[in-house]
Amino acid sequence: MEIENTKETGEIEASTQGPIDEPKSDPNPRTVKTKVPEVEIRLYRRGKGPIDVFQSRLGGWEQDQLEVREILEKYGFKSIYAFNTQSGRGVPIRFHPRNGRSILGYKDGSVVHVDGEPKDSLIKPITKILVGIALITLLIALVMKDTPAWIKKLNISVGDFPPWVLACVVIVFTRMRKRTKDLLKKVGW
Repeated sequence: MEIENTKETGEIEASTQGPIDEPKSDPNPRTVKTKVPEVEIRLYRRGKGPIDVFQSRLGGWEQDQLEVREILEKYGFKSIYAFNTQSGRGVPIRFHPRNGRSILGYKDGSVVHVDGEPKDSLIKPITKILVGIALITLLIALVMKDTPAWIKKLNISVGDFPPWVLACVVIVFTRMRKRTKDLLKKVGW
């Protein structure tokens, strides 16, 4: 019982086709490099600047959304707005609360002018509240029939006046604070 060999032996023939072009720069053909879309952002603070010019990557499923939350955290803004150098601040740039990306899309390579509104400082409101409480406390101490010992040491004697005056002063103080926010900002408070 002899087993017949069905393999054929032959010579290698030269092919008439040219050499196959292989990528020489990338030895691992499994990796693919893609360009991440970016926009140039010119950042302003309350219309002054630009305070910074930088490239920002676009994210999202279609790679066309601006990473708004990163900009807000990095520069300490509470909100950002579209900005035009001739006409000033425009509409706010809205973003999704979960992922922090803009709702509107942007094109790759665009130049985006953005104006930011800084976060409010906690020192100024706390100072205003403390000064208001101190004034009200002083007025209550002056209105009381029996003057406290610490007031007697200060030698402040204005006289007795009715409690409705104190109530009017408190009401006027609170109304003034609510209505004149812009005036207080201009004065520097």
